[in-house]
Amino acid sequence: MAIIELQQLTRRFGDLIAVDGITLDIADGEFFGLLGPNGAGKTTLLTMLTTLLPPTSGTARIDGFDLVRQARRVRGAIGIVFQDPSSDDTLTGYENLKLHGMLYHLRPALREQRIREVLELVELTDRRHDVVKHYSGGMRRRLELARGLMHRPRVLFLDEPTLGLDPQSREHIWTYVERLVKEERTTVVLTTHYMEEADRLCSRVAIVDRGRIVALDTPAELKRVVGGDVVVLRAAAPDLAAVRALGFVDRIDQRGDTLQLTMADAKDRLPQLLRAVGAVESVEARPASLNDVFMHYTGREMRAATAEGGWAERSMHYRSATR
Repeated sequence: MAIIELQQLTRRFGDLIAVDGITLDIADGEFFGLLGPNGAGKTTLLTMLTTLLPPTSGTARIDGFDLVRQARRVRGAIGIVFQDPSSDDTLTGYENLKLHGMLYHLRPALREQRIREVLELVELTDRRHDVVKHYSGGMRRRLELARGLMHRPRVLFLDEPTLGLDPQSREHIWTYVERLVKEERTTVVLTTHYMEEADRLCSRVAIVDRGRIVALDTPAELKRVVGGDVVVLRAAAPDLAAVRALGFVDRIDQRGDTLQLTMADAKDRLPQLLRAVGAVESVEARPASLNDVFMHYTGREMRAATAEGGWAERSMHYRSATR
């Protein structure tokens, strides 16, 4: 059963089409990934799905509620963790959560119960009365995850939730989220620049480019599209004709003095390949990854960078959306 249903969802900014007629169903309890280069439209799509930006045309329903006509009901069904910090760093962790509970009209007794539950979940109970500006980056992100979970959302939107965190903090975040999906059957929609996160966590991934979904499947199936192994080598004057004549190289991408080749059984065939290429400065062989899939469909490498839109705009929308 689909908990998110999009039909030809579109967003224009003047002559620019940021989201171009996306049709998509996301199942109840699914961990779904949205991947795309900067400016591809994924953050605009996420901003529409969280009711912060109205669509130009098309329709969307979340948990059965129309995105435009029942926006308040949609807000009650979703939780959001923004890419940029959005908690108030002059308040304590507890005060941030209390404010969130008040905005969602939780009864005082229930609000206190939920605060205790989410603080325990993200292991911040002992720091609940500390002012947030004294939190580490990982602690602050865990607090914002706790805030997004307080009202028990059916759908949790995570916009680059681990960007800039150290590996240990990233692992902690995903431990909490995976437990949430398993125990509460919460649907998660994730945007990330970390390909290994999407590969590990997501049951399906959509790659968005120029406002459209250009690929949609499980990570395993998407990697099968690329196929075989990937060999990346640097050569000043590679003999491409000789490489093509080998017969076992499926794909050749050249960027300056760097060649990326897709082929089967790279380990066994590498000596033959290197003889065909000629003088080589460096070589790397590995199995195909989700990043290779990304390159295959967009022609661009995924880079960790600030997504479309600024924190100030999104936090302003957040405050108004929860009134």
